Amino acid sequence: MISTIRHLSTAALAIGLLSSTAYAETIKIGVNEPLTGAFAASGTYVVNGAKIAAEEINAKGGILGKQIELVIEDNKSNPTEAAAVAEKLITRDKVPVMMGAWGSSLTLAVMPKLMEYETPMVVETSSSSKITTSGNPYIFRIAPPAPVEAAAFRQIVDKLELKKADFLVINNDWGRGTAEDFSRMFKEKGINVGLVETMDQGAQDMSAQLSKIKGSDSETLIVTTAVDQLTLIFKQAAALGLKKKIITTGGSQNPDQIIAQAGAAANGTMHLTTFLPWFPEKTPNPKATEYFIAEWKKRGFDFAGCTESFRGYDGIRTAAAAIEKAGKPEAAAIKTALWAIDVKGLNGDIVFKKSGPEGKESGQSQPNVYLIEISDGKVGMKSL
Repeated sequence: MISTIRHLSTAALAIGLLSSTAYAETIKIGVNEPLTGAFAASGTYVVNGAKIAAEEINAKGGILGKQIELVIEDNKSNPTEAAAVAEKLITRDKVPVMMGAWGSSLTLAVMPKLMEYETPMVVETSSSSKITTSGNPYIFRIAPPAPVEAAAFRQIVDKLELKKADFLVINNDWGRGTAEDFSRMFKEKGINVGLVETMDQGAQDMSAQLSKIKGSDSETLIVTTAVDQLTLIFKQAAALGLKKKIITTGGSQNPDQIIAQAGAAANGTMHLTTFLPWFPEKTPNPKATEYFIAEWKKRGFDFAGCTESFRGYDGIRTAAAAIEKAGKPEAAAIKTALWAIDVKGLNGDIVFKKSGPEGKESGQSQPNVYLIEISDGKVGMKSL
């Protein structure tokens, strides 16, 4: 009798497991993004782009005969919270793949959890080189790391006639890594590197750093941070009478938002960006770009968000393509499939190449990088 009960309990457990995995009504994709805190605006844009992708995929019948379900969690712009969110998504929500986590420090905090639970993540934004060089085989990044951005800038830097550059960067892995990678490239090109100033991500007053930079003998300032701090920097630089070329990196600047918030203080600033919603015809996939922008506007979202939201759109499409290629929503199969996909992204083909130590390589796609300039309150391609 006891043996029979044990067998029944085992059978019931097996049925329960099957109903929660193989027979699940939807296929889950985790989304780990900052929806509150310093990076909330950018994270929200990414999530809204992800939702457009999910709706598009589901309208076409989903994948593997099932609808996809986004399990969206707020990492609160905090690395500790980002790691906790990743663990929750994997252990409680049972997602076989996730997208995240916007900032480099957030993504780096998540990476040990991916290793622990052997779950892949599509990295849609983070640019620290450490993300794909530290030996984590569960990382697949579609955004350009700082070295790729620096390499792209290297092709045009001579035409900008830079002689010496200072840096003002956010004091985290993203900012410090960018300063290191761009400094290395500048030195190789014979461009002198001057001051390297940092600021905390919640800082509101950068006038002390900007005053030091104003007094330096450089003609160029490279800035790396999110859009809200950029707005403050441009206003404070204008108030101090700082007259230098200002170039931002990271592709996360939302130039339209900067124009709206900084006004005339944004004029003359240049920005390395990874998407051209202002010029769909110049993107690798004009029809897809036009479709995405139309869907974004149809939902009443601010056009300024396009430069962030496309990352979420491409990130979910990448994860979905891997699930379909794998033939089943299981982490190990999806990880293998990510190496074999070829997705037509809004900023070029998403194909992963190996990066990092042998046997533990991460995946890195190679998106396009562009230089735009704000002039008279409008976004234009920088003429070189």
